[in-house]
Amino acid sequence: MAVTDNIPEHCPGPTTEQAGKASACQGCPNQNVCATAPKGPDPDLPLIKERMSSIKHKILILSGKGGVGKSTFTSQLGFAFSNDESIQVGVMDIDVCGPSIPKIMGLEGEQIHQSLSGWSPVYVQDNLGVMSIGFMLPNPDDAVIWRGPKKNGLIKQFLKDVDWGDIDYMLIDTPPGTSDEHLSITQYLKESVIDGAIIITTPQEVALQDVRKEIDFCRKVKIPIIGIVENMSGFICPNCKGESIIFAPTTGGGKKMAEDEEVPFLGSIPLDPRIGKACDTGVSFLDEYSDSPACKAYLDIITKIKAQIKD
Repeated sequence: MAVTDNIPEHCPGPTTEQAGKASACQGCPNQNVCATAPKGPDPDLPLIKERMSSIKHKILILSGKGGVGKSTFTSQLGFAFSNDESIQVGVMDIDVCGPSIPKIMGLEGEQIHQSLSGWSPVYVQDNLGVMSIGFMLPNPDDAVIWRGPKKNGLIKQFLKDVDWGDIDYMLIDTPPGTSDEHLSITQYLKESVIDGAIIITTPQEVALQDVRKEIDFCRKVKIPIIGIVENMSGFICPNCKGESIIFAPTTGGGKKMAEDEEVPFLGSIPLDPRIGKACDTGVSFLDEYSDSPACKAYLDIITKIKAQIKD
């Protein structure tokens, strides 16, 4: 079950000797993870807490659905924060099997370097550092075929062995779902405090179904929800600025879901083909296309995020 103090009834807990073995564990999707995980207090948690103590704000970017634009949003949020040279920003990519952050942020082909104080992030600019398994692959097309324990070990290394330095905002890009990587990051940061999660969706019901599960996940593991962002909410023509609805919100879309779930709605980002172009070339969409309605939507959302996360 999820790593949380508020565990469901009859769950023996993920750190007990009966974890993954009790009758209540039968049929649980995390049964194998709990059964094979080391029992008792994790000796690395104090090391992670010490390393993370220099990071002011830790924000998870989540969505139960794949392909809704989590990595795109993470990268643009990172670029936007780093436009203020007085702010230090870190982006941690824990999508182990699909690491797209290096490509999106213009760092493809870069490698991690070791220093006396640990691994060094790869820097987009002086105040924007990135860490991803993508930097460790000899070929960007190589498949990462790992089971849970190895994924968890890498995430732990990103937290305790990377010399992030003093960071104002740490943005953690996650894979789809509510599985190994999500359980690991919440467990490892349990003593370091996560400020909250930004949950990305698209308007159609097939995405909203999975995103509701992500909201439920956050509540079960006690992660505050900063808000919902609806991505790809309509197509904006770069020339005439006319809008066409591509993914029709048959049940009201992200805003209606946020109202139903009683969580903040941060805003909608329209489709703009230049967002894809910016990601392919590894540049900031907000800098390159500041006249775009999508850029204004991003900036409005970022203002709301900053208002919720205060020093």
